[in-house]
Amino acid sequence: MEFDFTKKLTKQRKIEFAELVKELSDRIGFKVSSRGWCYIMEQSGYINKDQFDKIANAINDCRKEGYLPVDFVAEESSRAFSGVEKPDDRTLQSVLKWMLSDVLDGAKYFSPDWWDGEEYYIQMVVEKIDLVTLFAPVCREYHIPIANAKGWSSISQRAEYARRFKEAENLGLKCVLLYCGDHDPDGLRISETLRSNLNDVKDVYWNDGENGYNPKNLIIDRFGLNYDFIQKNGFTWIDNLVTGSGKDLADTRHRNNKMPYVRDYLKTVGARKCEANVIVTMPRVAKNLVTEIIEKYLGDDSLQRFQEKRDKINEEYETLLDELEIREPIQRVIDIVDDNE
Repeated sequence: MEFDFTKKLTKQRKIEFAELVKELSDRIGFKVSSRGWCYIMEQSGYINKDQFDKIANAINDCRKEGYLPVDFVAEESSRAFSGVEKPDDRTLQSVLKWMLSDVLDGAKYFSPDWWDGEEYYIQMVVEKIDLVTLFAPVCREYHIPIANAKGWSSISQRAEYARRFKEAENLGLKCVLLYCGDHDPDGLRISETLRSNLNDVKDVYWNDGENGYNPKNLIIDRFGLNYDFIQKNGFTWIDNLVTGSGKDLADTRHRNNKMPYVRDYLKTVGARKCEANVIVTMPRVAKNLVTEIIEKYLGDDSLQRFQEKRDKINEEYETLLDELEIREPIQRVIDIVDDNE
């Protein structure tokens, strides 16, 4: 089945299109970007790749005109407003009960040093917001910070990542930066780019007196998307090498067209690329991909080690509640609030 975007998107066709993508959204269970929707619809057989550029416009039109929720797609967090306050619709009694209950369950708010006793400290950057959406649940399990690679254009954000690496190295940990992004000429040499970006901020200093981080010992591991992985999963190739600037590396007039890395790519892969968003069409494959690269460094027993640290904190907190003899008094107040609600 295809959805013909050569026909005008009338009101009725927008309604039909909106119902279609809402049904697909319910199936995948998480938000993706407008570009991610291109791949989902292409892999599901509704469109062909020649219609990709029309999908984002159709989705945005449906959002603006009320056929789709305005928050239907994943957006960059940097675009969100800060400082927004909403009136609380809870009662003071319910807030008191919630806070007291949290005291009894307070161990969950305490973060142990997950990296104590570990060999590696890991952070991850990805090229697309869709990959943050896909990989973040796995990264949370392994306590690994993850961010969109677009943030590397920000001096502050790069310095923040670098500071965590420096702190980890000072504790004797080997630092690893994992990266996943597009399969294109620049994507394949991303390790060089990322190290250069970190070198650019190695001479910074912070207000608290901390100095910058030299990434000379940093392990940078690009784990996708790779050619064999793309071919194995039948992912879509885009028949151009248009970059973020809108210019095509395959065009002989492009200033980088004659550079060795571009010529080598054109010779081995051709004038095509595979965008990282495509992996949203196979969430299970995506989860396996990111789990495997994490456990390459942490080992397949790392979740057990992390759970043991969590269990130890829970036990110590329960002991503290007993020693202070506050469990029963707090529970009595909670019961009183329950009776008065």
